[in-house]
Amino acid sequence: MPQLNPAPWFAILVFSWFIFLTMVPQKVLALVFNNEPTPGAAEKTMPGSWNWPWY
Repeated sequence: MPQLNPAPWFAILVFSWFIFLTMVPQKVLALVFNNEPTPGAAEKTMPGSWNWPWY
């Protein structure tokens, strides 16, 4: 049964994790976002209470 032989599958697992841990983070960190987030107002205002009639 070839499923019980871990030699080729372990090498594929190690090689794929090596790619994920070395190449992918570099490509993700190299991305440039078009719209930089702007900081919101430092002071948050509390909304007024609701004056809805309860029927």
